[in-house]
Amino acid sequence: MRRDEHAGSPDPHLRRPARPHEENAEQLTAWLTRTRAADLPFLHSFANGLERDHAAVDAAITLPHHNGRTEGANCKIKLVKRQMYGRAGHRLLRQLILLN
Repeated sequence: MRRDEHAGSPDPHLRRPARPHEENAEQLTAWLTRTRAADLPFLHSFANGLERDHAAVDAAITLPHHNGRTEGANCKIKLVKRQMYGRAGHRLLRQLILLN
């Protein structure tokens, strides 16, 4: 049986939520409306979460800013910290972070 023939399969519009930087606010609103109309409780739960923090979601999909570089630096520092656990003091850890 094909996925489209399955009784609980999502409507094709539900498969593609709004993408960053292309009429995002309108697409998000339209996607939430289609999600509410569909009989898919797991998507209703997801839509509720998006609506609860609407300001943050709207900013994330409409603004070109992101914190990827900061998160990458944090991840690298945590990796070095885990590798150094129990081996040396704070001074050596600081030096390794500054050199990397």
